[in-house]
Amino acid sequence: MQMPLLGLGTYNMFGEVVTNAVQTALETGYRLIDGAQMYHNEKEVGEGIRRSGIPRTEIFITTKIDNCNQGYDETLQSYEKSLKDLGLEKVDLLLIHWPIKGKRESTWKALEKLYANKQVGAIGTGNFLTPFMHELKNYSNYTPVVNQIEFSPFLNPNEDLDYCRQHQICLQAYTPLMRGQKHDNPSLVAIAKNHQRTPAQIILRWAVQQGISTIPKSGNSTRIKENFDIFNFELSPMDLQILNTLNENFRIVDNPMDMF
Repeated sequence: MQMPLLGLGTYNMFGEVVTNAVQTALETGYRLIDGAQMYHNEKEVGEGIRRSGIPRTEIFITTKIDNCNQGYDETLQSYEKSLKDLGLEKVDLLLIHWPIKGKRESTWKALEKLYANKQVGAIGTGNFLTPFMHELKNYSNYTPVVNQIEFSPFLNPNEDLDYCRQHQICLQAYTPLMRGQKHDNPSLVAIAKNHQRTPAQIILRWAVQQGISTIPKSGNSTRIKENFDIFNFELSPMDLQILNTLNENFRIVDNPMDMF
């Protein structure tokens, strides 16, 4: 199985907005759509996939088990509901959305069952920082293929990236563009001007050029297309070095370690 490095995130979009975003993204060339039960829009995401006319075999679709649906039996039941809402027979990647205390092992065992039964293409984790990954090794029979965490030049925890690389896990960055914050950073702006690109394009290129998958969210058709236009230029080693020094532990979303 192969997964595109760049995808469309679908958080906090509803109705025709998310349906149109998915359709536009697929027509633009995206082949990875990232969804979740927690987003309460799986029916609309499925409709966007169908409207695009792109064959299902060409699209990589992710969904995630909601926090309130974690646990062994609950996970199996909620996955069936996701498939019904999406209008699909299976998804390509199923993730635990958050590492909920007291539910992590039972939820992961349910994902392993789905994978062993070939009901999902692959399984992985969401928001599992390194301590959670060490814990997971104690009860897992399969290694997650993806760990999706908040990650950007300004939240660049080497420990988590190194762990994923050492264990052949693909780190997938959500909220890579920080909802527009930090785009006025002088170093980022200078690199963007040098390449005649936007700061957003520089951030996304920074990720994929290092083998980090990334899933920027947008409901704006212009930005959806702009975010995809990052494969016809390359950042220099110096650009990457500068961007890799911008870490401020700047977090948009809650810190998963609060759940450990």
